[in-house]
Amino acid sequence: MSSQTDALRQDDHAPATCENCDTPLQGEFCHHCGQTSHNPLRHAGHAIEEVFESFWHLDGRIFRTLRALCAPGRLANAYLSGHRAPYVAPLRLFVIVSVLTFFIAQFAVHIGEPSSDAVVKSNFEEETTVAEVERQRDEAIRGLLEGKAAVGDIPGASTGFDRSIKALREQARERIAELDPTHPSLQQPLEATGPTATPAPEVTNAPSNAPPGIRLTPDSSTGDAPSAASPSSTVADRDQATQAEPKGFLDRWLKKKAQRAEENWERFQKDPELFKNAGLKSIPTALFFMVPIFAVFLKIAYLGSGRLYLEHLVVALYSHAWLCLALLGIFVLMALDEWITPHAGWFSSITGLLQFVLWWWMPIYLLLMQKRVYGQAWWLTVLKYLAVGMVYLFLVSFAATFVLLTSFINA
Repeated sequence: MSSQTDALRQDDHAPATCENCDTPLQGEFCHHCGQTSHNPLRHAGHAIEEVFESFWHLDGRIFRTLRALCAPGRLANAYLSGHRAPYVAPLRLFVIVSVLTFFIAQFAVHIGEPSSDAVVKSNFEEETTVAEVERQRDEAIRGLLEGKAAVGDIPGASTGFDRSIKALREQARERIAELDPTHPSLQQPLEATGPTATPAPEVTNAPSNAPPGIRLTPDSSTGDAPSAASPSSTVADRDQATQAEPKGFLDRWLKKKAQRAEENWERFQKDPELFKNAGLKSIPTALFFMVPIFAVFLKIAYLGSGRLYLEHLVVALYSHAWLCLALLGIFVLMALDEWITPHAGWFSSITGLLQFVLWWWMPIYLLLMQKRVYGQAWWLTVLKYLAVGMVYLFLVSFAATFVLLTSFINA
């Protein structure tokens, strides 16, 4: 028997003693220091296994954990009753599942403006004459110009209107070229086609030999003839502008953030995916701070249960881990729908049904979990479930808004 064990150790390249503390080995792990007998430097499979073990503890526990997590309350009850070794720790499970979920979401969720461009293009394609294309183009541009004038000085808002106007002109020109390749409007600059914004009135008859330091202003009596403002008024205006500059740290910080938001608005107008990715990357961090708050609500709702706060925290972690796992399933279905439906239209109905089931199963799962973990009467469980849920939903909405704003400013 001893010879067979020695041969097995030689075949597996397993040493007879621990390489860390020289203790005789009695299994795959040293009973003295805990180091494994497998050397990751000698076998690629052990190296890969070590990577997954350090990240997931992928030694069978992750599969048992996910299987138990799918049954409402089973995993939480097992962990709270002391059966912790067979399962992944709740905090580790929540962090990994949440990060993985919103990483996949970056590829499954798409936002942008393709639909509006497609509608405009299809409208131009329905026109059969150049005159009809120009009429529709001019009406659309006038509406956009009115909208641009209405928003006024809102930071970055006019940029979106300018992009839409430019797109209209380009699409109209493409349609005109299809209908009449020799049409004279094709020779004009793109900016000159269609209505243009009314130019600002210019001051005329201004003398070119005005002395330095003299500011020319319209005469208040005539309204059109410029007059010279005194140097003292110019200095006063400069002093007023200097006083308008933010002096305090908070004022400077707010001004800097406002400028950053204006710059990001223009970036997001060009590529909305940037805003989506920034927001999705921030959600796991926000959830990490929301879970302890949810545990506080559970502690308040079940003051007479005799459970410690950390026990409520375990319930909160497993609850959010399940929600993230369900969202992961929805995002995977969205990605599959996008890839497969163009080739098999019937697949969309299947993914739509599965997504519908997952969306409705999430709140039902949480109710069943709360009932099975705390074991109170149904009417009392439903009452506490609704009370905790409404307050927490309000806080989640506030946190989501805050995350979107910070992502918008700091992206």
